[in-house]
Amino acid sequence: MTDPVIRTLSASDAHLFDAHPDPLNAREGHRRTRFRPEWKRVALRDGAVVARGAWWGGPDDSEPININWFDVAEGEEEAGAELLRSAPWQVELEINLPGNWRDELDLKAAAEARFTAARAAGYELLVERFLYRWTPDLGLPERPGRLRFSAEPDDAVFFDALRRIHSVTLDAHSLRAIEEGGLDRAAQEELDFFHWCPSPREWWQLAHTPDGDLAGIHIPAHNPSGPTIGFIGVVPEQRGHGYAYDLLAECTHFLVEQGAQVVTGATDRGNFPMAANFAKAGFPVVSERINFHAAGQA
Repeated sequence: MTDPVIRTLSASDAHLFDAHPDPLNAREGHRRTRFRPEWKRVALRDGAVVARGAWWGGPDDSEPININWFDVAEGEEEAGAELLRSAPWQVELEINLPGNWRDELDLKAAAEARFTAARAAGYELLVERFLYRWTPDLGLPERPGRLRFSAEPDDAVFFDALRRIHSVTLDAHSLRAIEEGGLDRAAQEELDFFHWCPSPREWWQLAHTPDGDLAGIHIPAHNPSGPTIGFIGVVPEQRGHGYAYDLLAECTHFLVEQGAQVVTGATDRGNFPMAANFAKAGFPVVSERINFHAAGQA
């Protein structure tokens, strides 16, 4: 068997990326995603595509921020690993999977081939996540009316709130940021991401109790793929009242009032309280995402 040939694609040969089976139906999940041909790479063996990866970033990004699509043919885990190892960008890897992937033998085998290739390339599991998708036929979640919502133009106020929220968190990305750079880094990463999003800064909102105490924040967002629940967070001293649901309901209503016909969301599988709030608000799980990060990369 000949060694695989790794190729970075261009506009002229971008069609090669589609010359590969799609057992996990990744194409459907990425129908709104725009990939740059020069950020797509394939591994060829005897002229056939045996692995492929699409790196992704926003329209103004000079470098990709993650690997958004990664496929490996059966028995070609090492070719997939070499595709990742040899890439000029060592960024987070996202593997999107159907919600039933653990129950269907063919889907599970296809997923585990990707996991094996990622680990062989030096990637480590970071977190498994639920992905949600709300549509109008599901009905809007009821607003409890317990909190008062307001915009706040000062980033320093949100930075302080994020530090407080992340001081007690179940979110794997935030925990990694805290481990690497403390609460300041975790809060700043959140602010940087939401400034990166194309949605207006004016959408960010604080939530206060009737007595005027800060309860938390919610950030309705619009990422390059569409409207999304950007962030829901309750400060530690206000937990135990179910306010995360209030924030989620308000965030959903806000996005719909801005014209959203679809609202996406996500939470870590281990974040049982937030998963319960998504279920209560009528958000069905439509797929899952497994996040890997390159070992040793900050």
